[in-house]
Amino acid sequence: MDPRLTRIVLLAAAVLAAQLPLSGCFRRVEEEEKEMVEAKFYRTLPGGKVECGLCFRNCVIPEGKRGFCRVRENRGGRLFSLVHGRPAGLQIDPIEMEPAYHLLPGHDNLCVYTASCNFRCRHCQNWHLSQRGPEEVSSRFLSAGEVVAEARRRGCRSISHSINEPTVFFEYMLEIARLAREEGLLNLFHTNGAINPEPLRLLLRWMDAVVVDLKGFSEEFYREVPGAELEPVLRTLKEVRAAGVHLEVVCLLIPTLNDDPEEIAKMCRWIAANLGAETPVHFNRFSPSFRLRHLPPTPVGTLEAARETALAAGLKYVYIGNVPGHPAASTYCPDCSVRLVHRTHATVLENRIAGGRCPDCGYAVAGRWE
Repeated sequence: MDPRLTRIVLLAAAVLAAQLPLSGCFRRVEEEEKEMVEAKFYRTLPGGKVECGLCFRNCVIPEGKRGFCRVRENRGGRLFSLVHGRPAGLQIDPIEMEPAYHLLPGHDNLCVYTASCNFRCRHCQNWHLSQRGPEEVSSRFLSAGEVVAEARRRGCRSISHSINEPTVFFEYMLEIARLAREEGLLNLFHTNGAINPEPLRLLLRWMDAVVVDLKGFSEEFYREVPGAELEPVLRTLKEVRAAGVHLEVVCLLIPTLNDDPEEIAKMCRWIAANLGAETPVHFNRFSPSFRLRHLPPTPVGTLEAARETALAAGLKYVYIGNVPGHPAASTYCPDCSVRLVHRTHATVLENRIAGGRCPDCGYAVAGRWE
């Protein structure tokens, strides 16, 4: 089992299933105390319908119905979020679990997640959350202010929105990020990248980093496996880069589905040309899950070959993930090749970067180090 998934299961057992509050931050509220939060990006249509403008699907939703994501509902011709203030849990991890390797290595990050997603990935490790509606997932009411207070109380230096797709709880994420910025915390979100440009630009004003899953590099793969489209993801990647927000890219390599060497080479060339050679790229190992249990884990050799392809394309920071102990989890200086950040999986054993530079040759390392 994926180590991150194991931690989610344990947290769910301790916090949600057993109905034990996370250090007292979760609280029950009566139904009349809760207020529905209206969605920020939608337009009204004739006949009481609304069109959601949050993600690439632009769902047209009749009265009383929900969009593809299951958590945005048309009530009386107005669109509401069903998961605002309703996290399925909070989770404290090293920031490397996102993975964000170039953002204050080794610090504790508080991750927020809810039910559902706007993709239908056949390989999802977190399907018990992402492929469920809000009624099917245990949750507790928690205001944005309480999330930020819990992060401060636990000594976290950042808050991330991850595990399920944070686009679906956009309004909640935005409110948390604004308050976190006021409290001096870093903000990031880990996304499938299918959010529309206007909400993305608003969100990026409050984000210090974004991790984007580039799940493959063909429209066919996106149609068949995530049930989505590639082009909106590429657009998001370019928007994040243009905004100057720190960006890291993750590609989970799935045997027989997105591990073609030519496709990987094409993807690496695109990243170098459109996002820049300094963009950290993570090739992660697939483990059989959900509807792809019949496939084997990704051979380590496939990941290593992909990394060599990326380096040959000019990318300077290329990592191998989900292979504990692999040397390619560490950060190396692109100029003199010395190891700068020594990692074992998500554990930082040593960080030699000083003032954002290699201590041996002075090379300026992309990212935020102080």
